[in-house]
Amino acid sequence: MTSTVPLPRRPFDSNAPLAGGRCAGPDARARHWYENVLGWPTVPGRPLRLLTGVRFDVLDVPAEAGAQALRHLAPGSPVALRGERMELLVAAGGAEELPGLLDWLEWGAVRLDLRVRGAGDTLEAPRPPIGSAASRPGGPASVRSGSVPRDSVQGAAVWLRPPEPGREVEASLPAMPAVPAVSPVEREGSAPDLVRLVDTVAAHCHRVRLRRACAGHLADRRDQPLAFS
Repeated sequence: MTSTVPLPRRPFDSNAPLAGGRCAGPDARARHWYENVLGWPTVPGRPLRLLTGVRFDVLDVPAEAGAQALRHLAPGSPVALRGERMELLVAAGGAEELPGLLDWLEWGAVRLDLRVRGAGDTLEAPRPPIGSAASRPGGPASVRSGSVPRDSVQGAAVWLRPPEPGREVEASLPAMPAVPAVSPVEREGSAPDLVRLVDTVAAHCHRVRLRRACAGHLADRRDQPLAFS
């Protein structure tokens, strides 16, 4: 089954003034948005990078596999697209749980194109969305139509589902069933648990790998010269 990756939101206007009428370049404006609007820690230097393991961890998967998992996420759960990779934000601590979780789900012995970023890691920051787009729930049905931004084609990350200013991101992120920071009442009906998400993503990562391996094998056979006895 062919999956369709939803189109990213447009990046924000880097020429617009900051609060108070001050103007700044795109890097300074993006850092301001992440640190002051969202309250997400960043790392000094360029390119702008977000510190993972504090507010969230990141599950990095092939975009084709990630697209299949979008329906299992809460509407406010942020997702970014970086070239042919999709970055799913999960609750902080999820990266540490992943190896044991894959073993428990019987995926531990299978080679999967699945990466994580957790405590001590960083993530190159996607460009913030334009205007009020960041404050509206995102999802496959609500993402704007149009061509994929040039940044995404060139491998820079853009938000498919941008984080929402004024909303605590933790409540929407997939996590293990028992998370002390968020009560079961707060999480019920909001976000799926990490177990379900990882199982879904692992299954589709495996299918993508098998399909690509099969396609490569067929291509190799077509390239081989015919042998006659």
